[in-house]
Amino acid sequence: MQLSKTEEDLMNYLWKLEKAFMKDLLDAYPEPKPANTTVATLLKRMTDKGFVGYKLFGKSREYYPLVKKKDYFSKHVNGLIKNFFNDSASQFASFFTKETNLTKEELEDLKAIIDNQIKNK
Repeated sequence: MQLSKTEEDLMNYLWKLEKAFMKDLLDAYPEPKPANTTVATLLKRMTDKGFVGYKLFGKSREYYPLVKKKDYFSKHVNGLIKNFFNDSASQFASFFTKETNLTKEELEDLKAIIDNQIKNK
C-alpha cells in the first residue's frame, strides 16, 4: 500500500510527533491549516490502510504510526529503482548523481557513505 501526497504530509507530522490527538496534528500544519474534516478523513483512510493506529481516551483518539518512516521510504525508494531504473541501483545512482545539483562536497559525502558500506559488507 502507498500513501497519497496529502496522506504522506500528514504522516510526516505524525512521525515527527510520534503520537498525537487531532488538535496536535492540526497545530503542526502551517497556515492555512486544513479543515478538521479533511484531517479526520485522511486519518480514517490511513487507519484503514494500516499506517495509523489509535487509542481511545473517552471520545478522543490519540493517533500513532504503525509503520516506521525509514521502512516506508525504503520500500518507496526500492519501488522507484525497480520501476524506473530496471531494478538497477547503478542506473539509479548514475541518474541521481548526474541529474541533481549536488555539490562536490555532497558527492564526496555520498562516496564516503558508499565506501563505508562496502567496508562493512
